[in-house]
Amino acid sequence: MESSKNKDAIDKFYLKYGFATRALHAGEKIGQPISHAHTNAIFQTSTFIFDSAEEGADLFAAKKEGYIYTRMGNPTALVVEAKLNALEGAEIKLKDPDNVRVSSLIFASGMGAISSTIMAVLQAGDTMIYGSVLYGATDNLITTILPKYNIHAIPCDTDKTEQFEALMKKNPQTKLVLFETPTNPMMTITDIAAISKIAKSVNPNVVIAVDNTFATPYLQRPLSLGADVVMHSTTKYIGGHGTVIGGAVITHREDVKDKLYHVMKDFGACPSPFDAWLVNQGLKTLPLRMDRHCENAKKVAEFLEKHPKVEKVHYPGLRSFPQYELAKKQMKDFGGMVTFEIKGGYGAATKLLNNVHVMTLAVSLGGVDSLIQHPASMTHASVAPEVKKRLGISDGLIRLSVGLENIEDILGDLEQALAGI
Repeated sequence: MESSKNKDAIDKFYLKYGFATRALHAGEKIGQPISHAHTNAIFQTSTFIFDSAEEGADLFAAKKEGYIYTRMGNPTALVVEAKLNALEGAEIKLKDPDNVRVSSLIFASGMGAISSTIMAVLQAGDTMIYGSVLYGATDNLITTILPKYNIHAIPCDTDKTEQFEALMKKNPQTKLVLFETPTNPMMTITDIAAISKIAKSVNPNVVIAVDNTFATPYLQRPLSLGADVVMHSTTKYIGGHGTVIGGAVITHREDVKDKLYHVMKDFGACPSPFDAWLVNQGLKTLPLRMDRHCENAKKVAEFLEKHPKVEKVHYPGLRSFPQYELAKKQMKDFGGMVTFEIKGGYGAATKLLNNVHVMTLAVSLGGVDSLIQHPASMTHASVAPEVKKRLGISDGLIRLSVGLENIEDILGDLEQALAGI
């Protein structure tokens, strides 16, 4: 659990240093005074020793800070949480450093983070509004599992603020608004500030939760735009190397954080110390990697947009992208994800996917190497056909997570694969 040591460790970095410095140093001293190790240690233990029976009782009664059992908190996990506080929460903390507290919890997976957030905020009979374009497993959770617990979930194209405003006014009791931006896989942008303002004008206590996985805190910080909760699959860009499954939730709302901790503790979606350590190593190079991801992705998008065998390219950094101006306003850069529609549908798509050499045919995203996949038959296979059609997930749609390879090699691989269609 987050302690005052965590808060002391991060405040120093909120107020003085830049993003890359915080990514390298925030939280690094937690748990290190004994070993003096330069690289933070992996506290690979299930339980922790009490100096006395009295200390054990005080720890369980929360009269003393410390560690009891790794499911309830671990120094390796605490380093990551402190770092995420410093990266996601700098702007909001700077506005009122004495009264605003940003808190983070990390989870065993991104879906653990999302499902735990929903369980922490909602109870039977409550209403939520959710973005109509979500990661397939998130959509499945909302549409097939939540109804069993009498939670009313209303889909909304959150990029259309008028539609959202009408829904919010019709459902003023809404407790949670959840969306991702950019969306997976269509890259649609939601105006975080506008949605937050509209929602809170109707219900000041509503929780605005944003899945920030595609953008990362380096490119976009939803808390500074009015959101209450930020979620990540740390498996993706934050971990960055395809070696870990993990999730994270960051919030400035104490009520949400307290409930979230108990959900994590009691449902058991906590990460292993080794996974936490891997996530921390990934965070240290996040800004450098994201710069290269963005640089390469833009060149890939520009190449594909001019190719005669490509019908359409979805990338926020293209001037032809419908929400280019909003993306430029809300994000530092446009990210490493490019989605494009190939002429010829599924047959052409499979030919391309089966003939790449530099890129890897695999799901997931955000790793150092380029991954390519077919959303309709893979990540969004469980989405109903009529929903896929409405959302634009066609049989010819291909999603590309642009990696850090030499750009000439990525473009060359795409050129030769497209030539085979």
